[in-house]
Amino acid sequence: MSAAWLAALGGGVLIGTAAVLLMAFEGHILGVSGILGNALRHPTRNWRWAVLAGLVATGVLARMAGAAVPTQFAHTGWLRLAVSGVLIGLGTALANGCTSGHGVCGLGNRSGRSLVAVTIFMAVAIATVFISRLEGWAL
Repeated sequence: MSAAWLAALGGGVLIGTAAVLLMAFEGHILGVSGILGNALRHPTRNWRWAVLAGLVATGVLARMAGAAVPTQFAHTGWLRLAVSGVLIGLGTALANGCTSGHGVCGLGNRSGRSLVAVTIFMAVAIATVFISRLEGWAL
């Protein structure tokens, strides 16, 4: 087994576990864009800040443990990352949720709206990979 496959499996297990624990202990769906938006609107709800801190801490701990930054992001400037973040935020607002909310929790709850959203997410992802691998194209 390759390390990338194991890392993806481990990440999926951790996300699924986090979603189940958040629902069990707080009664909320693990939709990161909704958690962030509501944390900014209701800053006294500490569980939201704990979830967001956990997301950041995971990346920091992975880097401290020696995980490399993926090559496609290693030389990406802060401006490009910020613009990407804003575009993702606009997309999650249009879709009424993000990939974690729709894909992990929404599909598990058999939400028709989530099925449509995930189908669109995946179609765009597949098209993006296809276009980015065409000869002479560089994203």
